[in-house]
Amino acid sequence: MKRYDVIKKIIEDLDEELVISNIGFPSRELFGICDRPQNFYMSGSMGMATPIALGLSLALETNDNDRKVIVIDGDGSLLMNFGELVTVFAQQPKNLIITLIDNEAYGSTGSQQTYASKINLSDIASTIGFSEVYYVDARNNVDNIDITSLLDKDGPIFLHIKTNAGNTSAPIIDLTPSQIKNRFMNEIKK
Repeated sequence: MKRYDVIKKIIEDLDEELVISNIGFPSRELFGICDRPQNFYMSGSMGMATPIALGLSLALETNDNDRKVIVIDGDGSLLMNFGELVTVFAQQPKNLIITLIDNEAYGSTGSQQTYASKINLSDIASTIGFSEVYYVDARNNVDNIDITSLLDKDGPIFLHIKTNAGNTSAPIIDLTPSQIKNRFMNEIKK
């Protein structure tokens, strides 16, 4: 199974949860699978999907909104900005779920190998202090991914999903960055 299969499995189990998607192919695949106003498609900010999701989570909590925020991030992006895990742990947002799709590759730039093949990102999250860390091997089957079982838990949650590398011929997102932002902001205000 590849990232596309994982994203499809995650999104089919969501309802009103807000999703921040990593740049490039992850966003394109999410868009092709299930475009919806609750999705925020990143463009041009590698390593920033989780920090943006953290900011959104904290803003929602400040306004007594318990809506869940799910970030679809990748191992390459996380490795570019490791400080984000420390910051998430220090802030302790109860409504944030980090779904890290680890395919050991920089999928959007040519599938060059990342160092995720040499380190265990779940162990790093646990060492930082995350108490809710889950590892799923989805290289052969995505049926063992159960995002719904995490929606009632307090975060921050780190869901590490190992999958195979590879991109699909996902469509180009036909929304401008402003349209994506405005549509998403309107959804948050509901």
